[in-house]
Order: sequence, then C-alpha cells, then structure tokens
Amino acid sequence: MIGTVIGAIVVGFIVGALARLVMPGKQNLGCIMTTILGILGSAIGSWVCYRLGYDNNNGGFKIIPFLVGIVVAVILIAIYLGATGRRIRS
Repeated sequence: MIGTVIGAIVVGFIVGALARLVMPGKQNLGCIMTTILGILGSAIGSWVCYRLGYDNNNGGFKIIPFLVGIVVAVILIAIYLGATGRRIRS
C-alpha cells in the first residue's frame, strides 16, 4: 500500500516535470503542484487509454498510457495556469 502511494507520487512528479518540459516558456509552478497535476494527468491518461481498449498483454512498461498521461498533464497545467492567472514567461 505505502509502496503504491510512493510510486504514484514519483511517477506523478516525473509526468508533471516532463509535461512542464514540453510546454513552451517558463511556468510559475512549484514542485508540489507539478507533482499533483502529474499524478492527476497520469491517472486520467491511464483511465482514458484503458477505456479506449488499450491492453498491454506483454507486461513490462506501459508507454502509451505514460505518453497520454504527459499530454493530459500538459492540458491540466495549462488549465491551472489559466485559472489562477499565473503567466507563462518566455
């Protein structure tokens, strides 16, 4: 149980950091919010992939849900920055 939570936090941070990396400009966003939005992006991305019929029968690392999670995290970060009025600095 604890390992699952820690794993979700680590993956969320990685997904959030990669999402910020592919976004243009510099985002005014802290590590905690990056992690939270990365966790949400990863969870929503995985859910969408599996609802659309994605099945990884080979086992191992699931790259498609990971990439979709990054895209969803980019969208969530953009929504968060727009809702809070924080600017993206170039």
